[in-house]
Amino acid sequence: MVALRLIPCLDVARGRVVKGVNFVGLRDAGDPVELACRYSNAGADELVFLDIAASHEGRGTLVEMVRRTAESVTIPFTVGGGISTVDGITELLRAGADKVSLNSSAVRRPELVGEGAQRFGCQCIVVAIDARRRESGDGWDVYVKGGRENTGLDVIAWARRVAGLGAGEILLTSMDGDGTQAGYDLALTRAVAAAVPIPVIASGGAGCLDHIAEVLQTGPSGGHASAALLASLLHDGVLTVEQIKQDLLARGLTIRP
Repeated sequence: MVALRLIPCLDVARGRVVKGVNFVGLRDAGDPVELACRYSNAGADELVFLDIAASHEGRGTLVEMVRRTAESVTIPFTVGGGISTVDGITELLRAGADKVSLNSSAVRRPELVGEGAQRFGCQCIVVAIDARRRESGDGWDVYVKGGRENTGLDVIAWARRVAGLGAGEILLTSMDGDGTQAGYDLALTRAVAAAVPIPVIASGGAGCLDHIAEVLQTGPSGGHASAALLASLLHDGVLTVEQIKQDLLARGLTIRP
């Protein structure tokens, strides 16, 4: 069985790591290179580095910061934000990223997912999906531009499409849960995981050890996340990577010590 993963997330705006609630009310959480080193040394399995303002501001990812961060860590590293071309993917991989995360650009031009997968391999292409539950309660819509714009796309259908185009992984964020520490959206995560043949990284809502374990365990209707993305819990010092891993191992889950 493939080991489950714990992945700290570094959301960056104006050169600093930030964290908010439901994608708003951002507060400073530290220096990205410093935090990346800390989590790498603490035993995190991977890192995700997202320039959250890049798409909204119509610019590319901060490549130099990516280079410095990648040079400082010893674990796989995903970079996202403002990537809209194959050349942009190339630049970030050359800067030291192991994978790139596509979000708004994938919705705008889905062919980019396939082009990236064909050039660099499926394992390099992560599609990030920001999902918000519809007011009717019937399913979830895909949002882009840092959660500012509802595309009207159904999350499950979109996940299936990008998997078919060649994405190697899906980074699935519940906008309703983001930063709340009230728990992952288990229904959302399990529905997407059951619908696609590729790993799903659960993001948005981790508040305690039980939340992390729940999202990594198969639900009654099947499906579970292959990895848990973590931000506030780690940035605020509520839990450490070691504490989380010890708990998951004690529950019998397959995870790297």
